[in-house]
Amino acid sequence: MELRHLEHFVAVAEEQHFTHAAERLRVAQSGVSASVRALERELGAELFLRTTRRVGLTDAGRALLVEARRTLACAAAAREAVAAVQGLMGGTLSVGTEQCMGTVDAAALLASFHARHPQVEVHMEQAGSGRLLEQVRRGELDVAFVVHDGLHEGVRLRRVAEEPLMLLCRADHPLAGTGGPVPAARLAGEVFVDLHPDWGARRAADLAFADAGVARKVALQVNDVYTLLDLVSRGLGAAVVPRPVTLKEQARGLSAVPLAEPTLWKVAVAVPAAGQPTAAARALLAMIGHQD
Repeated sequence: MELRHLEHFVAVAEEQHFTHAAERLRVAQSGVSASVRALERELGAELFLRTTRRVGLTDAGRALLVEARRTLACAAAAREAVAAVQGLMGGTLSVGTEQCMGTVDAAALLASFHARHPQVEVHMEQAGSGRLLEQVRRGELDVAFVVHDGLHEGVRLRRVAEEPLMLLCRADHPLAGTGGPVPAARLAGEVFVDLHPDWGARRAADLAFADAGVARKVALQVNDVYTLLDLVSRGLGAAVVPRPVTLKEQARGLSAVPLAEPTLWKVAVAVPAAGQPTAAARALLAMIGHQD
């Protein structure tokens, strides 16, 4: 079983299309097809269900995908271990982060990493924590800074920081002058602005209200913290946000009120559970004063 065959198989599984996989790998489609056929012959099982438009994994294919990713990750780690002994570090580093983590300045961190290791090609993706955790689990990201609510299968989480959630509203809002803390029951009829459910901050807020047994009306959903702040400042709703968001320049003039039922916004760095982090990922992790 050749690593090249496994690489081609994983690409087809992720793209669900032979042509797209070949384009991604920058090889001829015939080569990708030949790799998959070789694997199927060697394993004595069909790996894909083929249709005219797409391909899907069989049960055997799904089982192989987990091990193929693990094998490729181990092979990459082996190459990097040898390079590290020789005093070299190259390859790529793929990092994911939510927007406005507050406790982690991803841009500054990556700039510092690049200055120390200019030979490493750095990639960054910004998305909600739900998506980032899935990408880490699949091995598509080496490291991700996420908001989490517990254990996640296939991912190792190392705590970075914790911050309380707070109610953010206009200064003329009835709750702005209370001084807090505000119980969730008093917010039952409030109209809220919030991020989409894939975001860690949204999940933490939903969990806080669910634990308090209070239904919450989210009338406006956005995918950008600054749009959220703009909507709150225009009186279109209140928001429940992590404390670092209330300290942003765009939040100046808004009122931040503590919640009576304290809920923590937990920031962690996530790495794949399978195998060891790459040399580049280990170097990045060493630059973060994270705690286990």
